[in-house]
Formats: sequence, structure tokens, C-alpha cells
Amino acid sequence: ALLAAIAQKTQSVQAFKVGPDYIDPMFHQAVTARPSFNLDPVLTSENYVHQCYQQHSQGADFCLIEGVMGLFDGAASGASDVVAQGSTAHIARLLNLPVLLVIDCSRLSGSVAAIAHGFRTLDPQIRLAGVVLNRVASDRHLDLLQTALAAIQLPILGVLRRHESITLPDRHLGLVPTAELKDFYHITDRLAALGRTSFNWSQITPLLQGNPVSSSTANVPPPATNSRPRIAVARDCAFNFYYADNLATLNQLGAEIVPWSPLVDKALPQGTQGLYFGGGFPEVFAAALAENQPARTAVYHAIAAGLPTYAECGGLMYLCRSLTDFTDQTWPMVGSLPTETIMGDRLVLGYRRAIAQRDTPLVDINTEIWGHEFHRSHLSQSSPKPIYKTQGYASNSATQSEGWAPHNVHASYVHLQWGQRLEIPTKFIATCSQPSLRKT
Repeated sequence: ALLAAIAQKTQSVQAFKVGPDYIDPMFHQAVTARPSFNLDPVLTSENYVHQCYQQHSQGADFCLIEGVMGLFDGAASGASDVVAQGSTAHIARLLNLPVLLVIDCSRLSGSVAAIAHGFRTLDPQIRLAGVVLNRVASDRHLDLLQTALAAIQLPILGVLRRHESITLPDRHLGLVPTAELKDFYHITDRLAALGRTSFNWSQITPLLQGNPVSSSTANVPPPATNSRPRIAVARDCAFNFYYADNLATLNQLGAEIVPWSPLVDKALPQGTQGLYFGGGFPEVFAAALAENQPARTAVYHAIAAGLPTYAECGGLMYLCRSLTDFTDQTWPMVGSLPTETIMGDRLVLGYRRAIAQRDTPLVDINTEIWGHEFHRSHLSQSSPKPIYKTQGYASNSATQSEGWAPHNVHASYVHLQWGQRLEIPTKFIATCSQPSLRKT
């Protein structure tokens, strides 16, 4: 509602998202018409978070960072620090930005003051600018909430009533992405109208202007090669989990990004020198992916011929022999990986410390990097020569082997945000630029 209200005033607003989420930034971009960038010091670094925010806040009238989970929820916190690594509070500290706390008031009255007081006082370094009261039932309910918060002198900067008609559908990995919502822009219009009338704009507007930053932008890396390899990036409803800065970095390093759709296109883009399959929902669109046999065949032969290929999570699933969906129907996929994907109830979720066990088109052996897993599928068999040994964020978590690398492929459940690790996209571009590799 905040983003929509600003955007419909034709003012530019740059959105950011704390953490590794892909879907919320899709909503941000659909509303603001600007790519939304993830701020994740676990996947990247604190320095990169500063750099990313500084670079992309340039030229925008306002900036808004959407948090992740609760204010203090993150990967882990130390015994002497309440702020967890990668939490919204961590980002607020790093960037010295105020926090607008949204409280679900549907089952609260006087207790709202205790909740707000706890959030305001737990960490003295966090500047709580005020609260937004969400799902307020009636004028009487609002009176009770206002009376409770007046006792602790905390500003109320917004009040959102219950609006059952404004809903966003979800499924097993979160919200249904914007590209699948036929009435999304009608919802956006209603949110914008709600935003214009539900917030105290005289107090919120200064908060959205962010901190003054240097006029210099972040260092732009030089091109990795003198050539400009064409990398075909799968972009449709089945494959749409991409970090905006990953794609921007590939372009800055000299790659030509060519979008294509495994759902509808019958062939790869002409002159393709590399393939990039992001995550997404291939399990939801398995029938359509299976039906497009020409695309599956083109990908299979390109990989067999040695075309450098990077596949994350959903992309990994597409490269397997088959995909069994939630209804136990099995659909043929590309077949480049000698294993099957099976959907299940178990959610695999969390940060991963990954150490490369072999060379691939993206990493050299012994490379250590942080990634993230988020899926409800598993493979019928493990790779005999896995890419990674992985371990969760906790030091005592179990170590596992993961990833496939036949031919010139790097296929893994682990999502990567490259950040300042430019050697990873640089190697991928250099591999795609090798003249001995077949173009399709």
C-alpha cells in the first residue's frame, strides 16, 4: 500500500527486501516499475549491503525496505546480542535507518502496548519511528489500541482496517507471483487508494527519504572478456526466481542477457553461448513444460554438446529425467541429469555454507560460499560426484553432499547471491566465451 500510493503519485520509490526472498521483490517491481534488490549480509556481506543500498537508492525520491519475518528474526544471534545475523534489525543497524513496526491487531487491545514497548526497548540501537496498526476491526477497537499506545507515547503512523476483499493467494512456497495474478493491478489500485488514506504521510514521508549518501555509485566491475557471450535466461511463470543484482552483474561483466521461455518457446535463442535456469515453480507448470518437447530436446542436445549451463533449484528439477508433482503425476523433463524429482511435504529451508568439491562452470574446487535452500522436492538419487559439501548456519548442523555437474553443467538446490564474489559470474562468463564451445 505504501509503495503503490507513492508510485501512483508518479514519484520514484526504490524498494529493497531483507533476506533471500524472491517473491516479495516481484511484487515490489510490479508496483514501482523498478527492480527490487535483496539486502542479505549472510549471502553477501555487510559491506555489500551498504554498497547495494547506496548504489540503487541513487536517483529515487524515496526508499523503502521490507523486512523479513519479525524484526529480530534471522539466522542466529550471539549470546550477548539480541540482533540475529541477517534480520531486519541487523539491516536497520547497518544502514542506520528507522523502523516502522506493523502489528497485527486482530486479537489485541491493551496488549498492543506491551508488544510495542518490547520491540522498542529490546535493542537501544534500533530507532522505532512508530507503528502501523493492521487489521483493526472497528472504531471502538481503534480507541482501545490508541489509548494503550498513548501510555507509552509511541506514534501511530498508520491504521489499516480489515479488508477481506483485498487478498493475495498463496501456495507451498509463499505468495503466488504477480505474473500469475490476472487481477493484480486492480488490487494495486485498491491498495494505492488505501495507502493514500491510511497513513500519516506528514510523518512517514521524511522517514522514506532515507539517509544522505555519497553521489558516487558502487564500483562497476569491468567486463570479464572482450567478447559479449549470449546467455539465455529462462524467464516465465515456471522460472522467475532471480536476484536482480545477479542479472545486473552478468550484464556489467559483459554478458548479453537474452530471456526465453521453456514453457512456450520451441527453440533456444539463436547464438546462445550459455544457459541460466533460475528457481521457480516447475512443479506447478510441469504439464506445460513436458508438452513443450521441442524446448526440452533443444536443451538436452545443447547440454550434451557442452553448452555451459547454470541451474538453481527449479532449474535443477527441469534438467532431471522426470518430475512427479503433488498429485503423483509424473512428467518427462529434459533428461540431462540421471535422476528424478519428486515433490513432497517436507520443506527444506535455510542458509547453507557450501564448499566446492570439484570444478564447475561457476566455481573452482575448494571455493567456499554461502547459499540458501528453499524447496519441497527431493531427488530419487544423489550425484556420484556432487558439487558441494553443505552445512547449515549452526556450526553443529549435519554436513551433506549436493549438486550435479555432468558435461558443462552446474545444477544445485543452493541459490547463490553473488554480491562481491565476482569471481563466480566472471568464471561463468569466461566459460561461455570459450570459442571451442558450440553455439546453439
